Amino acid sequence: MARDITPSFNVVIHSPYRLRICALLQPVTELEFGVVKDLLGITDANLSKNLRVLSDAGYIQIRKETSPNRQDRRRLTWIKLTEEGQHAVAAHVAALEQILHTDPGIAE
Repeated sequence: MARDITPSFNVVIHSPYRLRICALLQPVTELEFGVVKDLLGITDANLSKNLRVLSDAGYIQIRKETSPNRQDRRRLTWIKLTEEGQHAVAAHVAALEQILHTDPGIAE
């Protein structure tokens, strides 16, 4: 990623499942829906809901395609981070790191 990263806490990404989805997608080109679901151990409905939020924010791209290995008409769903998503994740991680390295002597 060529842009400088400015730490920016992101409430859309910060949700535990969405953060984990982004973490899974960040190092790869794309992942299939079933793989993400299995790795997270969540239901189809829960994953779909969280993907919709990320997609609506412009952070992921979803594509569907038929599988040449399937006899039925079901399509596979592929998920990938967009460039905007990559930047948002990097900025969120930088914000979390900034929080972790904040001087603990701050008065409450």
